[in-house]
Amino acid sequence: MFDFKLTHYRHKAYLSAVEDAFGSEIDYSMLVKMYGNPTGIEYHYSPPVCAGCATLAVSGHPDPADVSGTTSFVERQNLTMRMQMRRYARLTDAISKNVSRLEHAVALHYMH
Repeated sequence: MFDFKLTHYRHKAYLSAVEDAFGSEIDYSMLVKMYGNPTGIEYHYSPPVCAGCATLAVSGHPDPADVSGTTSFVERQNLTMRMQMRRYARLTDAISKNVSRLEHAVALHYMH
């Protein structure tokens, strides 16, 4: 038997998808980030500041020490790849029409 652990950020689609895929065979938790404005002054283009996080156990017995914001690192890597490789940007001339060339471009990006 495998020991699956999953954490996500409050996306409702995951609730039913994880239940359908794994049933109760998973330690499943939700990381809820609470945002606020510590200065009290609201700026139009300023991003909100993360004021804290709360962990909610959805199913199984997840260890609170194992719940982390690793998704942030994955999403940052995806953003970096999308910004540096114009093949993933919409409305550019660099879009890949051939899957093998796209695979080679991604391999070169990660090797660099």
